[in-house]
Amino acid sequence: MASRSLGGLSGSRGGGGGGGGKKSLSARNAAVERRNLITVCRFSVKTLIDRSCFETIDDSSPEFNNFAAILEQILTHRLKGQVTWFGYESPRSFWDYIRVACRKVSQNCICSIENMENVSSSRAKGRAWIRVALMEKHLSEYISTALRDFKTTRRFYEDGAIVLGEEANMLAGMLLGLNAIDFSFCLKGEGLDGNFPAVIDYTPYLKFTQSSDSISSDEEELRTLGSSGSESSTPENVGPPFIMDENSWFNKCKRVKQKYQLTLEQKGYLEELLRLRENQLSESVSQNKILLQRIEDSDLAHKLEKEQLEYIIVELQDQLKSYQSLDQLSAEVSLSQSSLDPGQSQEGDGKQDTLNSISEGKEDTPSLLGLCGSLTSVASYKSLTSLKSNDYLASPTTEMTSPGLTPS
Repeated sequence: MASRSLGGLSGSRGGGGGGGGKKSLSARNAAVERRNLITVCRFSVKTLIDRSCFETIDDSSPEFNNFAAILEQILTHRLKGQVTWFGYESPRSFWDYIRVACRKVSQNCICSIENMENVSSSRAKGRAWIRVALMEKHLSEYISTALRDFKTTRRFYEDGAIVLGEEANMLAGMLLGLNAIDFSFCLKGEGLDGNFPAVIDYTPYLKFTQSSDSISSDEEELRTLGSSGSESSTPENVGPPFIMDENSWFNKCKRVKQKYQLTLEQKGYLEELLRLRENQLSESVSQNKILLQRIEDSDLAHKLEKEQLEYIIVELQDQLKSYQSLDQLSAEVSLSQSSLDPGQSQEGDGKQDTLNSISEGKEDTPSLLGLCGSLTSVASYKSLTSLKSNDYLASPTTEMTSPGLTPS
């Protein structure tokens, strides 16, 4: 009894450990599956872009058929089934999710695909949507909008799905490069048949390069096999490994030559680009020198003009001072004439004539005639004389109230 109980206990412990191992194994398998699909999708997008440089992408292109199968499996990864009234779960297509999650896309093609007559099944409508979205160059926008609606995505997919993980953001970024390709599809072709699931062809993306260590080990194995097969074996019996080695070296040399040609072409392109940039730089330097010379010339012209204007201002100030002194003298003479006797008034008249002759003898500067026309005009001169005479009338009259006071 004790042995049985111990056996049962150990068995239960082993079963618990086995359950944990199964969970870790399933998580590891789900992660590997997601990583494989995302990596293959990136490869397929690159091959599509490369192929579009040489020919038009349509339904007959194997690169597109492979890409469509990969995208269909990504959108179908861990998709929940539809539960019926009787509790049974029927399979769904990714079109059911796209139809609900992509309604917010402006000018979407959801309604037009729903109304297509020759497409009846849900899987066929999803494949038609992929082609229409590629022709409209909005596939990345559809996927991004659907992934942002996290509530709807969680309702349609189980935990561990690609669209619920971090790989979803990478998917939207990869599909953005397909907007540069012009696709041409027929929406009545065989590619829309929804009776058969999509199958991915992994062979275009598989590449195995054998290292030098593995080649030497194979050679040693062939030699040991040849020596053990017959005692009279000679070095000529190991001919195939040397032939294989020669072929491998030939392939390596060919690859190195291709890389050298590609590097040489890139070198020529970069040299031509450098020459163009140097020409542009020299032209920019010459234009910069011309602009600097123009700036210096304009600065010099501005300095000369400023000096001329300052000289003109000084001359105007000198003329204004001379006019003010003449006005003062004329005002004093007029005051003296009003207070003197006739003899002295005649003498004052002589002084006035002398002042008038002096003022007539003084000539204006020819270069300033145009600028001081307002000062040399008769009306302005009279107004200025009357203004000055009125200013100076107060003090002399008050001083000359006494009869014995004579003007100086």
